[in-house]
Amino acid sequence: MTEIDERDRRAFVAPLLSTLLTLPLGFASLLFAGLSPMACDSCAEGASDAFDASFEIAWPVFVVGLVGVLVLLVWCWALPWQVRNSARRVGIAVAAPAVVLVNAVVFWALLDLP
Repeated sequence: MTEIDERDRRAFVAPLLSTLLTLPLGFASLLFAGLSPMACDSCAEGASDAFDASFEIAWPVFVVGLVGVLVLLVWCWALPWQVRNSARRVGIAVAAPAVVLVNAVVFWALLDLP
């Protein structure tokens, strides 16, 4: 067995840290995105209609982004725990919380806030 095919004893560290960071970030972004329709409760008719139209586009984009984050986390854990996958695992582990932040920015950019 070559050195790159050996089992990586620290393979769990990157996915664990990523999970511990990504899940609270994802929950917080989901909470703020879910509460965002209340931002336009007291809006005038035109502003409310514009917000509702933008929310109908932004919400599915946001949900698909969170599903993508979940896929990254599962992929990070599911990679074979070998030395040759260490760099790939760390890259995916770093990408998961970054995608949560990008997803939140895209959601807020798509909204037509009053």
